[in-house]
Amino acid sequence: MCLVSHAFGLDPHRPLFQYVRENWNTEAKFPGGAVNAIAQTHDGYLWIGTEKGLFRFDGFNFVRVSFASTAGASNVPILGLLTDASGTLWVRVQGSDVVRQKGGKFETVAYGAGPLSSHVTAVSKDRNGAVLISDPVEGTFWFEAENTQRVATPQMLPGSSPVISMAETSDGNIWLGTLGAGLFLLADNRAAAVNAGLPERKINCLLIISNEDLWVGSDNGLYRWNGQEFRREALPSSLGNVQILSLLQDRDSNVWAGTDRGLLRINTKGTSFSEEKELRGNGAINVLFEDREGNVWVGGARGLGRMRDTVFMTFSSATDPRFENTGPVYGDANGRTWFAPGQGGLYAIKDAHVQPGSIAVPANDVVYSIEGRGDEIWIGRQRGGLTHLQWRNGTATSQTFTEADGLAQNSVYAVLESRDGSVWAGTLSGGVSRFRDGRFTTYTAASGLAANTVSSILEARDGAMWFATSNGLSSLSNDQWKSYSTRDGLPSANVNCLFEDSAGVLWSGTSAGLAFLVSRKVQVPSLPDLLREPIFGIAEDKKGRFWITTSNHVLQVPRDKLLAGNAGTGDIREYGPADGLPSSEGVNRSRSVISDSEGRIWISVKGGLSVVDPSHLASSWPPAIPHVESVMADGKAITPIDSIHVPAVHKRITFTYTALSLAVYTNLGPRTYHFHLLASNSYGEWNGSETVVGFEVEPAFWQTWWFRSTLAVLLASIVFVFYRLHLHRLTQQLNLRFEERLAERTRIAQELHDTLLQGFLSASMQLHVAEDQLPADSPAKPLMNRVLTLMGRVIEEGRNAVRGLRSGHDDSSDLGQAFSRVAQELVIQQEVDFRVVMEGLPRALHPIIRDEVYRIGRESLVNAFRHSRASKIEVEVDYSASNLRILIRDNGCGIDPQVLRAGRDGHWGLPGMRERAEKVGAKLRVWSRAAAGTEIELIVPGQVAFQSHASARPRQRFGRFNPRPAAHEVNKPESKRQQ
Repeated sequence: MCLVSHAFGLDPHRPLFQYVRENWNTEAKFPGGAVNAIAQTHDGYLWIGTEKGLFRFDGFNFVRVSFASTAGASNVPILGLLTDASGTLWVRVQGSDVVRQKGGKFETVAYGAGPLSSHVTAVSKDRNGAVLISDPVEGTFWFEAENTQRVATPQMLPGSSPVISMAETSDGNIWLGTLGAGLFLLADNRAAAVNAGLPERKINCLLIISNEDLWVGSDNGLYRWNGQEFRREALPSSLGNVQILSLLQDRDSNVWAGTDRGLLRINTKGTSFSEEKELRGNGAINVLFEDREGNVWVGGARGLGRMRDTVFMTFSSATDPRFENTGPVYGDANGRTWFAPGQGGLYAIKDAHVQPGSIAVPANDVVYSIEGRGDEIWIGRQRGGLTHLQWRNGTATSQTFTEADGLAQNSVYAVLESRDGSVWAGTLSGGVSRFRDGRFTTYTAASGLAANTVSSILEARDGAMWFATSNGLSSLSNDQWKSYSTRDGLPSANVNCLFEDSAGVLWSGTSAGLAFLVSRKVQVPSLPDLLREPIFGIAEDKKGRFWITTSNHVLQVPRDKLLAGNAGTGDIREYGPADGLPSSEGVNRSRSVISDSEGRIWISVKGGLSVVDPSHLASSWPPAIPHVESVMADGKAITPIDSIHVPAVHKRITFTYTALSLAVYTNLGPRTYHFHLLASNSYGEWNGSETVVGFEVEPAFWQTWWFRSTLAVLLASIVFVFYRLHLHRLTQQLNLRFEERLAERTRIAQELHDTLLQGFLSASMQLHVAEDQLPADSPAKPLMNRVLTLMGRVIEEGRNAVRGLRSGHDDSSDLGQAFSRVAQELVIQQEVDFRVVMEGLPRALHPIIRDEVYRIGRESLVNAFRHSRASKIEVEVDYSASNLRILIRDNGCGIDPQVLRAGRDGHWGLPGMRERAEKVGAKLRVWSRAAAGTEIELIVPGQVAFQSHASARPRQRFGRFNPRPAAHEVNKPESKRQQ
């Protein structure tokens, strides 16, 4: 909720003009007209009853509230408002029933069998928060929750004069003020007239301070009952016969009275008056109300106003020209705060009243610095030297010292009285002078001072004297000087102010920010940008917070955060005009920020002098109340807020909460969410509990789990189909390539057979004829026989080559048989247990694949027989539904790892096997370990290996229902062969 004040209650010591005023009137487009009633509910909203209806106010916006279904039109005048102990809002409507807000809806208040008459003349609240309602026809009733009781009948009071005001004392007695019959006290079920000393009979308003102290507002002034009689309250003479229309006592015991002339405040300090012309025009102040933060709200004939305290009480040039460009400040032991205007002179403030300073300081001489102890102060002047003021028995005496008395220069910029009684005077360009025992001693740059321009002087706890100059920082201890400059770590050589905190740490404010000294070493903390500006003044409150003025800001920051070097922007509280300051521009004067004997911080800024009591900042301000105003999905309002279901597809969820703020979330997924809202007031105090609005975003059909599951299955199916299609296309491409290769081999075989081989056969036949014609003893006969033998071998090799090129397509089992014959073809030197095992149902292989598989297997077997020195070699040929698998293993010596990886120089067995496998899309795995044998596995996908895909598919699909054929051995000979 945004109705967060800047203070807790109105300071009774402030003049009325020092309260901050905010008015909502016709010029500010206030929609209600004359204000007759004000109330505040527990959620922080302010309710305004006006001549044009009921309005709800969050501090920024007025919202018209309609209850037409209950009490007529929404613009009917509202005459009374209050909230009971439960927080229920009660509304008195002109010419209608009393209604109350319950569960967010308005209902008519009923008594007995039906509603009250439409002539309710007064509504009030008792000491326990219950509601009192007076009706001239039915009497006066007491309402609490659903319980109702009549406390006075119409016969107890004059029938011609209705009750228009009521108040209950702490002992349960009820005062009733009438329209023309005076005042009555209702006690023990009897009403007695109490009018002694009360000449007026129209009682507009009542205010109970105690059982023996009653304030009465009439058409002819303000009266006070002391338990015995009424006495007229003394008011300013200009307010004779004033009409008192409303009364309020705030939490600081101020009594406020709204009149037809303006606003009155009465307290122990006296009576203050403000005409409030902006709010009442030519009318009156009709109603007064104090909210939960201590602000006083004023309802007048022209609108609504709020008066609030600020952090700072300010004396500004807007109300007193003496506060134009104030400079140094000093708080003495007598409760006076001394200040010096920029245009000259010296003044003191006590109890918020300005007193003249001393004739010893002419009004045309500017005071640069003020310092003192006890009943004396020292004043450094622009042209007049150093002046000493002293009070004896209430009489002030003064003495001025100049260059003629030994002062270094008549322009004294900084003054300090040390603990040993010495007075130090830092000058504008002549160094620093020490006054002790009636004489001056001057120190300059030649003595060891960093520069002759001294802007601030400080005595540390250890007795060392520190001097801020235009060229660095200097210290004097035990007659020894030491200076610090940018070379030692200072942010800037131009040092404006000095301050020693409660822990004894020395701080210096320079033209480029803060620095501090630890063990006489300069440290520059990590600083936000706000603290890198020229620093003009530093003070510390009792909570360890620094109050700092810069060239453009007034800041509060925790000292410990600065020392630790982790002060961030969020740790800094910035103050400005909204907090009561006349401006946020600091003043570059010695001691322009100080802490007085009461712990208050005085700050001199451009345009005035301000003071704050930091002890009120600790716990005085109640937390802000956050409130969610509305929730919208893509611009459409969702109601009710307590139970929110956001329809599917909406992309933008907007929360509107006070004040005029929006939280927007886009593209929220379907689930349950909770919007958490925390608020802080202007002092960073966060509300203890957060406002939580839960809502559920409903899923669109495509966001439901069943849709996503179906979609996932569909996508997986599509991916699988595409994979199968891709695999089928690759298989077709391989088959096409294989067919092309097979056709080419067949063509080559035919060409070899029809040309080369036939030529050799013809030549061979001719040679046989020639050989037959040679005589038996012919010397050429043996030679011809050898030629014929060679020709026979060539012809046989040619036939074998043709036979190899023209591989058959109809023999599905020849792969196992072919592997079995390998051992017979080789010359084996040792005994070997060799076997070939067939698994699965043999299937027709693509001729090209069969040949490549055979060559890979044959190469493996040849290597095993020739090089492994194995005693056992085994071949497994596995026809499965998905692939053709060849496994060759032996128990020989194994293959060297280097050879296994890269092959042996000049040998192409392993590389050739890998190349053949890759060429047909097969996977070749070779595993070997020394003395453990070798295992070679070749896997060819079924789509590539098997010739008939149509017949393979059913076996793949239903293979799990068919028992796998038993393994059998092919050509398991006596594998122990000798050569």
